Amino acid sequence: MRVEVNHLVRRFQRTLAVDDVSFTLEPGCLFGFVGPNGAGKTTTIRIMAALDEATSGDVCYDGVSVSDYPDEVRRVVGYMPDTLPENADLRVWEYLDFFARAFQLRGARRRRTLGEIEEFVGIGPLREKFLNQLSKGMKQRVALARALLHNPSVLILDEPAAGLDPRARLELRDLLKVLATQRKTIFLSSHILSELQDMCDGAVIIERGRILSAGTFSALAEGRTRDPEQGGRIRLTLLRDPDPVLKFALEQPQVRGGRRIGANQLQLEFRGGDAECAALMVALFQSGAPITEFRRQEFGLEELFMSMTGGK
Repeated sequence: MRVEVNHLVRRFQRTLAVDDVSFTLEPGCLFGFVGPNGAGKTTTIRIMAALDEATSGDVCYDGVSVSDYPDEVRRVVGYMPDTLPENADLRVWEYLDFFARAFQLRGARRRRTLGEIEEFVGIGPLREKFLNQLSKGMKQRVALARALLHNPSVLILDEPAAGLDPRARLELRDLLKVLATQRKTIFLSSHILSELQDMCDGAVIIERGRILSAGTFSALAEGRTRDPEQGGRIRLTLLRDPDPVLKFALEQPQVRGGRRIGANQLQLEFRGGDAECAALMVALFQSGAPITEFRRQEFGLEELFMSMTGGK
């Protein structure tokens, strides 16, 4: 399902939380939503999930407007909040059963759907536990199960990996990858940029309520490296002491910075594109540097985020 966010604006009295936000998610993509705290991510996500109303602008799902037809949008969108209720008197199966009934699932169909979802997200053994007895990782699994109950075409997830231990993060990542293979459009916000890089096709980067950039990772990186002041990163592994090589590298016009990162490794920041990278490689080898590995690293999401945002 195609998602179009068109000139979205949201004001809270004098605060402009979302400022003319526009981007498009193609069917079956898995995109991250990245920005500093207070950038407008949660507000945008709540409007997309028909949980809040925009001051102006709109979100359309295959042409269906969230402003005009919020109930229709809720039938095709699965929303996963960043927290789960701390109910001491509500069991996991009761919580999911309530939402299944709200989505008009009845009788044998409801029981079958609950069983399938519980098995898929791995919460079958937890179904009799109370919500306040669950670990953070298990709560996230229950929240994901709730979002999947009505088999939505679009999943919108607000910080799904927040507070999870490394194992739970890996398990959540695997679940999302499986869902992506089912042609679901997935949009998730996260502060864990390295994990977004691993699981997503691209990202939307926002700061102070405005979109800075949006697209696949390759398109985002290409847009940065076209700037001659942007280049990339090179990692060198050497046979012996790297300090003389570092001194030589810092004297080269293509190199704008560098540091030692291990007993025999250097990390160099260079400006330019392929030609400048090749010239640097030639210069290093002609200097007699005992290089055993020369590896160019393009901009990853962390580098893109830091280069695009001002942190204000």
